[in-house]
Amino acid sequence: MWKMNKPKVVLTHWVHPEIIELLREKAEVVANPGRKTLPREVLLERAKDADALMAFMPDCIDEAFLKACPRLKIIAAALKGFDNFDVDACTRHGVWLTIAPDLLTIPTAELTVGLVLGITRNMLEGDRHIRSGQFAGWRPELYGLGLYGRTAGIVGLGLVGRAVAERLKGFGMNLVYSDEISLPPDEEEQLGLTKVTFSGLLDSSDIVIPLLPLTDRTFHLFDRNALARMKKGSYLVNACRGSVVDEMAVIESLEKRHLAGYAADVFEMEDWIRPDRPRSIPKALLENTAQTFFTPHLGSAVDDVRIEIERYCTRSILQALDGKIPEGKVNDIC
Repeated sequence: MWKMNKPKVVLTHWVHPEIIELLREKAEVVANPGRKTLPREVLLERAKDADALMAFMPDCIDEAFLKACPRLKIIAAALKGFDNFDVDACTRHGVWLTIAPDLLTIPTAELTVGLVLGITRNMLEGDRHIRSGQFAGWRPELYGLGLYGRTAGIVGLGLVGRAVAERLKGFGMNLVYSDEISLPPDEEEQLGLTKVTFSGLLDSSDIVIPLLPLTDRTFHLFDRNALARMKKGSYLVNACRGSVVDEMAVIESLEKRHLAGYAADVFEMEDWIRPDRPRSIPKALLENTAQTFFTPHLGSAVDDVRIEIERYCTRSILQALDGKIPEGKVNDIC
């Protein structure tokens, strides 16, 4: 039974109006009507007496945050990768941490394929050329890399990795993967995948696609040494976590023309949990428009998908506030 005094739910970022109304049936809702991330001190002021928090990618939930918000029962994160959230601290404070594990898979896979096409076929350069007013019809220029018959190497074959493989198979690509766990042989055959070592993948792939969580082991996995192992003229496409790739090493590899191109939807400056987090994308990457193709973390930016993610988080919040085990839980609360 709900108490007379409604629990307080704080939304750290903008959500669809229908989600706010849904929560208001059971709770007092403090929404963020704007599209920008609130300063940490503003969010803490709002959340200091909150019972629940709907959090998003830019939020960093750590020990200090949890100590400042002693009434919290649940943090429902509208995301899949939760490296910006201290799970152990949540558990110590008796706070559920939930995520939306499967809803981001397909849109992220679709965007990854878009990044592959965008960088290999010079789409952004072509768009700029058209808009410059200099286009006078076909010319023998902006030749890129076709996908048919080329090799794509996927590093990390979780749900997103498999979804990307399924889509790239349709382009007639040769697909290899590297992962600690092997797929069952029938699934490998169905997706057209061959397992290889990480070094073997770097040696053989025309396009390398990391799809990994950010951990101590994957931090800067793609450093100078890894990039040097990649085929000359190959492409790196990052739609997982920015800090899986060493952006300064990418700059060097592009300048040397070893890497043909780098496409990314994620950047090191987004990994808020890092104490040494860069505060911006390196200028040299931004200025290299001929060899890069970037999108502003659009992996799950599909309107109906975002609504479903918000609904999922809403269910988790209401379940926890009602004393139930919430959907999408990452930790266990005794």
